[in-house]
Order: sequence, then structure tokens, then C-alpha cells
Amino acid sequence: MDAKDIIQTDQNLPDMLYIIPLLGKPIFPGIFTPIMITSDDDKELVEKAMEADNSIGLVLTREDDQEKPESDDLFQVGTAAKIVKKIKLPDGSLNIFITTVKRFIIKEYINSAPPFLAKVDYIDDITTGPEEELKALTRSLLQEMKELSQDNPLFTEEMRLNMVNIDNPGKIADFIASILNVDRLKQQKILETFNVRNRIEQVLVFMKNEQHLIKLQKKVAGEINERIEKNQREYFLREELKEIKRELGEPSDARSSEYQKYKEKIEELGFEGEVKEQVESELEKFAIMEPQSSEYIVTRNYLDTIVNLPWEDPEPDNVDLAKGEKILNRDHYGLEDVKERILEYLAVRKLKNDSKGSIVLLVGPPGVGKTSIGKSIADTLNRKFFRFSVGGMRDEAEIKGHRRTYIGSMPGKIIQGLKIVKSKAPVFMIDEIDKLGMSHQGDPSSALLEALDPEQNIEFRDHYLDIPFDLSHILFICTANSMDTIPRPLLDRMEVIRLSGYITDEKAEIAKRYIIPKSLKTHGLDKNSIRYRKNALIAIADGYAREAGMRNFEKCINRIHRKVARKIVSGTEELPVQINKDNLEEYLKKPYFREGEIKKADKPGTTIGLAWTSLGGDTLIIEAVALPGKNGLKLTGQMGDVMKESASIAYTYARKIASHMGVNKDFFDKNTIHLHIPEGATPKDGPSAGITMTSALLSLALNRKVRIATAMTGELSLTGKVHPIGGLKEKTIAARRNRIKDIIIPEANERDLDEIPEHIKKGITFHPVSQYEEVAQFLFPEK
Repeated sequence: MDAKDIIQTDQNLPDMLYIIPLLGKPIFPGIFTPIMITSDDDKELVEKAMEADNSIGLVLTREDDQEKPESDDLFQVGTAAKIVKKIKLPDGSLNIFITTVKRFIIKEYINSAPPFLAKVDYIDDITTGPEEELKALTRSLLQEMKELSQDNPLFTEEMRLNMVNIDNPGKIADFIASILNVDRLKQQKILETFNVRNRIEQVLVFMKNEQHLIKLQKKVAGEINERIEKNQREYFLREELKEIKRELGEPSDARSSEYQKYKEKIEELGFEGEVKEQVESELEKFAIMEPQSSEYIVTRNYLDTIVNLPWEDPEPDNVDLAKGEKILNRDHYGLEDVKERILEYLAVRKLKNDSKGSIVLLVGPPGVGKTSIGKSIADTLNRKFFRFSVGGMRDEAEIKGHRRTYIGSMPGKIIQGLKIVKSKAPVFMIDEIDKLGMSHQGDPSSALLEALDPEQNIEFRDHYLDIPFDLSHILFICTANSMDTIPRPLLDRMEVIRLSGYITDEKAEIAKRYIIPKSLKTHGLDKNSIRYRKNALIAIADGYAREAGMRNFEKCINRIHRKVARKIVSGTEELPVQINKDNLEEYLKKPYFREGEIKKADKPGTTIGLAWTSLGGDTLIIEAVALPGKNGLKLTGQMGDVMKESASIAYTYARKIASHMGVNKDFFDKNTIHLHIPEGATPKDGPSAGITMTSALLSLALNRKVRIATAMTGELSLTGKVHPIGGLKEKTIAARRNRIKDIIIPEANERDLDEIPEHIKKGITFHPVSQYEEVAQFLFPEK
């Protein structure tokens, strides 16, 4: 070490000091300590101070996170120090050794920005009161410090010697305050206490708090040690007990017993390849785990899932077509085309003579029996049935399971279902597949792609199992109200079977065969206690339950039975109760739909259209009126973008052919046409109302009504061609409910008529058209 590196301490302090901000805690007078200097401003300050007289001021920042403080961010009271030695470090920072000398108060800043330079006044310790009291306080301080240092390993012998050799009471208080574990602001308060007596009293209070904390630490440590000793004693006793059980040939503990149980089951299952390697690895890990470990429960649950899954390949299905047809006819009325499709599917399975599964999608409005058809298929194949709904599901882990790194992780719904039914070839019904959600947690529909693909699900990997499992034997039956929201890749993997709604006669027959007996049993009524006339069932279907399915119909039957049950209990009803059209309102109040609510196009400018929704088919009345003005076409009725475009095409085409049909050529120029579809709160969209809107506009322009009891559906092009539409069967059912006699359809949809049962088409005449001129000729025949 060169002599020039050593700088002598000079006690003569200048009136101006370079100020170094301290972020941690204040440094008290009488301390020799190193300080690390990293910022460029502080390095410059140190160099300037050493060029002068090696004096610096150390001042605490008001907040401990102020990297670049201003002068206002510093306390007024600090400690003057002399730089004893400076060492340059390899990273460019400085390590300076200082000895602190005296307190000071900042009078004013010469430089209020870094590097700080300030005028200061130095403060001497103030001693007040009797000298004896000060000696007594100092002795108390040393005694408390001695007790505190004995219990604290952080106090070195060198610290104790330094403390004894200090003879100044104020310096003793400063030294002890600097080594106590006290908040920085409280230490600054001690630094700002110039009266020695007050300073010693503050330090004594902090020491008492420190002693209290040390006593609490001792108490806690004693309790922990006592607990450890108790656990060690229990451990030795358990080990002795295990040894005794081994001598007697009994399982030594619960863990050994469970290990043996899992080992036997795994050997019985006879795993091979990757599955064997993974399961045996988990089993060996389980053998060496302590039951108190959190991993022990996770591994036990994993092994429990593995051994309870159906790993053995199932026997081929014993398909009996006659039995299948009998079950379908027993459980469902109507739906002949659906039953035929299911029986064809069963016939293929019988010819293949294997148990491989497939994916079927049942699409139809609510309440038409999709779920019950799934159960009937399971009964026909003599397979276990498991159902779960994915409506609103937003997390892919519901399908593919959670990884075992998470607390409370579990397999996905498919593996859970297999564990419940204990069969490798069950019928799985996935309800509401069109209502799958998507979120930041993943896309469940994408997770289903692997499970529902016959080419991929042979080695389906659930995140929880993390081993391949064969799902190819499962028959997946999915249900949906609409195919529009089902992702196309998922839809491509399914065989679609459509279920349309029921007409009035079918509803009456279904109620008679299934709903009424079931409801009577539910409400504790004898099967002969209520008798329904057919006209009552038809009146319920027409007046209270016009939707495609049977749910509202069933609610009406339940309401009747509840009222009858109450009357029987109160003794005001004689059995059997007769329910007919005339007394129906006593039980169900006024009908929701009345005769007048049958939609009729009985004025010029009105036509009846047919629509398809996820709830089944429906009829729409389209209205058009003319008002003086030149604003063209105004649309209302909450139409979607496609329907608005269709209305614009209808308006353009109607204007084009109006003059050929005898309409005043100025009609559209001098009038604003308002086109409206009632039930404005219900959103409507699609192109299939094109010919209907055109007909409404021409009916208005001609001031002629269209043919009565006529409905129509078809997309119109700008040149007058009528393009095909979808959902013809559902639309026909809706037309029949509305007592329509004639339906105009696109010629391209004529082939779809073969799929509609005769009893639905009965009484309805279909008029296929390819050009709009054919529509106009039928609706507005020459007088």
C-alpha cells in the first residue's frame, strides 16, 4: 500500500460541506465505516472533497427509494465526516473509508442540485440536569446493552470492547443507536436529538423493545425445539412398531399397504411400453414418500385414477336391429327419418363387428328429445351412458385435464367419465356443443378436436395422466341447437342428424304417451285420476305451447296436475277429473296465443315469410307502408346486415318490374317506403326473406292483397332469380302451425320435400319457382 493512499483525519471542519445523500440509514458521529460510491455525481463530489480538506456531509433522504434526490428531499440534520481512505474498484465505483465527527444543521445550499454543496452549523451535545442522573442513565444504557449483546450473536467481542472504551455518554448513545435494529426515521430522530439525556432515554426505549422481541424469539424457538423432540420420539416409536409388524408378517404402515394394493392392481392390468414405464416410475416414487408430504397425496390420487380406468379392450357390440327399433319406438313418437338414420348407423356397426366408436351430432331446437335419443342408443347397444354439458365452458382443462403441477388438479371430463362408468366403450353425450366459449384460459373446441377425431383419439393424452389412452371405442353423441357456432373443423368430424320440431297432432300424441303418465307419477296422482280429451291437448299445443319442442307443453301439464292435486287434498274435486277444451282456462288461465294471433296477410303491403332459428321454424309477417316523400326505403325491426342487403335488392327489383305490372311509374319516386318486420326486440337476419319483401313492396304499390294463407321463402338475386334456402322442414312445420295452405319455395329446394314426412306436408301445396315472375303470377293473378 502506498503512503499516498492513506489520508490523515483532520478535526478542523469547514463552514461548507459537500453533501452525500444516504438512502439506507443515517450514520452517527464517532463511527468508522466504509461507504460505496456508485453514482457519477457522488464520485465527483468525493474528488472535490479530497482536493479540499477531505470533509463531507452525510444526510439521510426522506424516502428510501429516491435514487436522484433534490435538496428538498434531504433532512436538515446530518453528520460531518472525514475521508480516511479511497479505493477504486474494477467496476468503476469507489469504496471510501470515513470516520464521522460531528452533527450539523444545513443553513443553506450553495448547490441545490447534485453535487450538493451547503453552508452548515456544527452542533455540540447539550448536557442538562444533574451529572449524577446522567451517569446513572449511562450505566443503565451499558447494562441493558450488555444483556442485549449476550443474547445476540451479531454483537462481536470487538463491538463490546469499543462500547466499554467510549467515555462520552452522548457517543455511547450514538454508538448503540447505530447498531440497533431500528427504523431509519426513528434513527434520524435520535440523530436530531441534541440533548444527551433525551437521546439516552430514547435509546433505552428502543433497547427495551429489542429485548422484548428477543424474549419472544426465544419462546418460539423453545416451542419449536420441544415439538421437534416430540416428533423424533414419535418417529422412533413408529419405527419400532413397523419392525414388530414386519416380524408378525403384517403390513408395517398404511403407506406400505397402499403401495402393495396399487402394485398388485398395476401388475393385473399388464401395462406395456411408455405406460408401464410411467406408472412404475410413479409407483416407486410413491413408495419412498412420507405420508405428510403434499406430493404423497398428489401421487396417490394419480395412481388411484390410473388403476380405476378401464384399460381392457371391450367385446364387439351385440347389435340387435329389431331390439333397437323397438327401443326407439318405445321411447320416441314420430321422428321417423331420425330413427331410420340411427338404425342405418347400427346396421353398419353390426356388419363391421367391432366396438370402435364414432361421432354423431344431433341438431334441433330445444325440447325435441335429443338427450333422450342418446340414452335410447346406449340402451340399444347395451352400453353405459355418461352425459356432460359443455355449454359456456371456457377452459380447455375441462376437456384435457389440469397438469399435476397445480394444487387440486384433476383429469378432464372425458377421463373422469370413463373412471365413473368403468367401461372403455360407453356412450358419451356432450350437450350444448354449439355454446362452447373461449377465453385466455384456452379454446375448449380446439381441445375437443383431438378427442373427437377417430384418427387421433387412439392415443389421447390427458394433461393429468400424461400417458396415451385409447378413446376410439367411445361412441360420442353431441347435441346442438344450431350448427352456425360450431367450428368447421369440429363439425367435419361429426355425422349430423337433424331433429325438427313437432306439429300439433304429434305434440298431442307425445303428451298422451309420455308426458302425462310421467307427470302423474311425479305429482303423486293415480293414472286414472285425470282424463284428457284430445281437443284439450290440441288446445294446449295451439294456445300455450307453439314452440318446436315439448318443454312448454310439459310445463302446462305439470301446472294442471298441481292444481288438481291441491283440489284433491282440500276435498273440492271429484275423481276422475275431466280436462277438455272448455274447462282448460280454469287450470291454465287465458291462452298465450289466440285465434287472432294466427299471422295473416290481409292488407295490401303485407306478406308472410318463413324463417329458421335455433329454436325451430317460425313465421314472419312483413309490413310495408308508403308516405309522401323522397327518402327511398326505411327499414325497421332489428334486421341484420344480410337482411338489410336483401331488403335493398328487393326494393331495387320491385322498382324495376313495377311498371310492367301496372304500377304508376312515379309511385316509388314520390313516396318513402317504410318496410317493417314486427317483434322488433327480436334480432333477424339472413337472405331467405328476399321474395317475401319484394312481394310486400309490390302488394303495396299495386294496392292489392296477396293470396290468403300463403307463405313464401327464397333468396332473391338482383336479376330476379330465386336461390335455395335452408331449414325447409322446420319452416314447413312452422307454416303448418300457422295454418298455411300454400308455400312458395325455390325450385332448387324441391329435392328437400322428400325428407319431409307426408303427415307434415298433408294439406299444404308447395309451389317451386326459379324466377320472381312466377311468384308474382301466383300472388297477383290477373283479374
